[in-house]
Amino acid sequence: MKQKTSFLESLKNFTERVLTARKRRRLALKLKQQSKHWLRDWLEAILWAVCMVLVINQYLFQMYRIPTASMSGTLEVGDMIFVNKLVYGPEILPGLAKIDGFREARRGEVVVFENPSYLSRGPVFTILQQFIYMATLTMVDIDRDENGEQRVHYLIKRAVGVGGDIMRVRNGEMEYRFRGLGDWVPERQYMASGGGSYPISRLIAPNDYDGIAQAGVNAAYLEMGLIPSEANGSPRLYDEAAFNTARMNELSSAYPHQFRVVAEDRKLRLGWYIPDGRIFTMGDNRDNSKDARWFGAVNLKKVLGHALFVYWPLPRVGGIR
Repeated sequence: MKQKTSFLESLKNFTERVLTARKRRRLALKLKQQSKHWLRDWLEAILWAVCMVLVINQYLFQMYRIPTASMSGTLEVGDMIFVNKLVYGPEILPGLAKIDGFREARRGEVVVFENPSYLSRGPVFTILQQFIYMATLTMVDIDRDENGEQRVHYLIKRAVGVGGDIMRVRNGEMEYRFRGLGDWVPERQYMASGGGSYPISRLIAPNDYDGIAQAGVNAAYLEMGLIPSEANGSPRLYDEAAFNTARMNELSSAYPHQFRVVAEDRKLRLGWYIPDGRIFTMGDNRDNSKDARWFGAVNLKKVLGHALFVYWPLPRVGGIR
């Protein structure tokens, strides 16, 4: 009986000591908090919030603002969107290896990817740039070129082609030749047959293409020295792919021995082959978008997220299709 009483007494004393020490720590922490200047407390809260946002942006969901009209019809300039970083797999650190995601980007999805022409200054600079950008409520962006212009790190476009596709543009309209098939399928026909549904905006009328082609021919004759420079007129707004197709066709006929010219002509006439592990991205506003027609198919390792929904402005809140 004495042993039992002694044990209970020891347990009681131990519990009291633990609770007293815990209460003492809490009191010390409270006094420490009270002794801190309110400004320091406020700054610590902001820094903690910024760090949490950076972690969420890097690995879970990224907030993104639409800067141009290249996706007009789907996303307008100034739209604020959430991007799912988990689905394709986030990068361990900016510019470094990616973690495996749940799946790869699919045809028809709106994706965010690293600008192929962007020259990275390393993960440390990127983290610092994002930290300052968030801490200043997006007012300060240190990622600028030598002229002080903001550098474009990320692009948002629609994945219209996947590995195995061959794609070409005819008078501004995309056509597919799918793996194993010999016929060309217009994009709009493919969508009408159940291959997806998304808006395609055009600025150039079909009857403008005769003038665009003639401007391309004139440009080739000018390069060959066959006409004076003042004869090289072209429409103010023109489709560069159609312009260059006509131009390169003339140049390759004149210079069949120049491999670069002939290869460029063949690519424009026969289309782009999309290798496995890459996607072909285009803006929905087809005549106002610098996309894979200029910088080529995008490596899936550089595809960082799937655009989910618009959260601002309020009248445009909703999912992205």
